[in-house]
Amino acid sequence: MADSQTELLVLGGGPGGYPAAFEAADHGMKVLLVDEGARPGGVCLNRGCIPSKALLHIAKLINESHEASEWGLTFSSPKIDLAKLRDFKNGVITKLSGGITELSKVRGVKLVAARGTFLDANTVELKHADGKIERVSFEKAIIATGSSPAVPPMFQLGDPRVMDSTGALELADIPGSLLVVGGGYIGLEMGTVYAALGSKVTVVELTSGLLPGADRDLVRPLQKRLEKQFAALHLNTKVEALKATKAGIEATLAGEGVAPKMTFDRVLISIGRRPNSKGFGLEATGVAVDEKGFIKVDRQLRSSVPHIFAIGDIAGEPMLAHKATREAKIAVEAMNGGKAEFDNIAIPAVVFTDPEIAWCGLMEHEAAARNIEVKVVKFPWAASGRATTLSRNEGLTKLIIDPKTERVLGVGLVGVNAGEMIAEATLAVETAAVARDLAETIHAHPTLSETLMEAAESVFGQATHSYRPKRS
Repeated sequence: MADSQTELLVLGGGPGGYPAAFEAADHGMKVLLVDEGARPGGVCLNRGCIPSKALLHIAKLINESHEASEWGLTFSSPKIDLAKLRDFKNGVITKLSGGITELSKVRGVKLVAARGTFLDANTVELKHADGKIERVSFEKAIIATGSSPAVPPMFQLGDPRVMDSTGALELADIPGSLLVVGGGYIGLEMGTVYAALGSKVTVVELTSGLLPGADRDLVRPLQKRLEKQFAALHLNTKVEALKATKAGIEATLAGEGVAPKMTFDRVLISIGRRPNSKGFGLEATGVAVDEKGFIKVDRQLRSSVPHIFAIGDIAGEPMLAHKATREAKIAVEAMNGGKAEFDNIAIPAVVFTDPEIAWCGLMEHEAAARNIEVKVVKFPWAASGRATTLSRNEGLTKLIIDPKTERVLGVGLVGVNAGEMIAEATLAVETAAVARDLAETIHAHPTLSETLMEAAESVFGQATHSYRPKRS
């Protein structure tokens, strides 16, 4: 028998869970938000998106202080107070998580820090940090348990010098040398941070390119810059084994032109994430899960059990915080009888390296793979006045256009602050804007956003600041 009951249980307090709880409370529902962390916000706020961006901001300042000498402004070498740096990062987390706690109170959401385990499709057991256990019955549930770093057993040495992304964000020290296993966005972002702080960073990627799956035109400028910042980038290379020694972590590598054995002070494993679908009694609910561990949902985020919904990383790719937040709104509307469905065409992706990479919609290589005819236009930031004032001309703006309708099907950006520019591009793709809409919208000068306008101009003419000779 349950100790209490609620109308809606939300399991997981990350960027999917807490927006869902807030939205439901705004609809007048009685909501219980359960998160096992000491602070709400999930992985994104506490061990992912937010702390990594705080550290990337520091890395950018350090890099710019070095580069400023080229502009006639010389700074002394930065003195790094690691304890104070950690305090800054943790302060950001505390401020934002405190905001979630306060918003829970004013919205009437009951926020509980406990480990939730399903006993059946209408009952959850909550285990509190003090050992107290209670049972709660619910009418409806939203599962937003997120994901965790994937670390293969062969890399699980039980040695703190082998880190996942969570360990890397703790900044225990600044290692003299760091091996990053995996050239995806997490590995490159954290590699950027440690390289700026003074570590010699080596990245090993199993495939032929960094950021597998991303547009090569966008990756190229980033790779060129990272080749200068990192000690080494090894592509088509496999880490066959790790071994803990007194001197460090010895890595056995296999790849062309790579030393077979190298020793590093620390190793970061960043080869992907897996959904958190085990360990909380999901099987007791009868909810269907696919072979990868994702909960199967329909377009309203409803699982195979009609009154249980799933959102965010647990509900499938892409594993992005902003996707989870959008799904939260849809799930709550759907459970309240609305007709909302997840029908978004464009989900923006951003890699917060330096330069940043951002894209949305259909990309060129995806169009080729699907035999979709497209027109591709590019505007190099070498022709951007604003990029020139920043001394950062390596960027590129790329549009994927339907050749018949001139509709904007996809946009890719690489360059300073690309992540801040992708919203306009996402709006264009989502609302079926055509190239002329972008070209004829007045953009402030001088800004980086002008590159979207000028790229669009070149769809049906010549961009003002770039000239492409006509083919005979």
